Amino acid sequence: MKTPLIIILVSLITFGYSQPIKTNDTAYFCTLCNSNCDKIEFEKPGTCTHCNMTLIKMSKAERMKELSRKNITVAFYLQDGIEVLDFAGPMEVFAYAGFKVFTVSKTTDPIMSQGILKIIPDYSIKNAPASDMVAFFGGGGSGPAFDEDVIAWLKSREKNTEYFFSVCTGAYALGKAGLLDGKTATTFHLSIDNLRKSFPKANVVSNARFVDNGNVITTAGISAGIDGALHLVEKLRGEQAAIETARYMEYDKWVRKEGLVLTEKPK
Repeated sequence: MKTPLIIILVSLITFGYSQPIKTNDTAYFCTLCNSNCDKIEFEKPGTCTHCNMTLIKMSKAERMKELSRKNITVAFYLQDGIEVLDFAGPMEVFAYAGFKVFTVSKTTDPIMSQGILKIIPDYSIKNAPASDMVAFFGGGGSGPAFDEDVIAWLKSREKNTEYFFSVCTGAYALGKAGLLDGKTATTFHLSIDNLRKSFPKANVVSNARFVDNGNVITTAGISAGIDGALHLVEKLRGEQAAIETARYMEYDKWVRKEGLVLTEKPK
């Protein structure tokens, strides 16, 4: 009578050990914000106690994959007289979404934004490091577009830069460097006609918050730069990252896909 009992016990033990040990391979994480809290695992939904981002349930493996991606670097070219919101809006978007932003100007001498805000650029065009994206903005006339040294620097970046982004009349610099040739673009509504005349090889459109050609993204004026930047965050970091960034900024006017998206991928 003991033999059957032993067999049963052995079978139960064997069966128990043969089953995979269940582990909790998912957790709640905040949307990547390039801070230490990116690595914190939360057990319950809610908001991150450090950055206040809404927590997302995902596998730990997927989070590790996200963390292994290199930071997207963005060079903001700033000129004297630059419009504050033209660059400050997108800068807030990119920074909160975890992009690494640095500023560049012709020199590292202080510049004035609208005669109000003094800015000391991080780099000059002579020592600025490479970046994944280069951005130009309006204000101060179209100064960079008429500076041969700046345009030569911009052209030198074309082969090794994945995206070019402009807000408002920053499109003139891209046009002068030939980056708008054969592409569709937009700019500040009062400058549409002049941009058409200046760059006849480009298809300049109005009534578009932003235009995405794949690797060249132009936006209309001022606040439209925030829309274009959020679109790029969605494109490069995913829909949830863009939604959370807009929510953090309390930018409740953002409408996804409101711009003209011609192609999602760089040409």
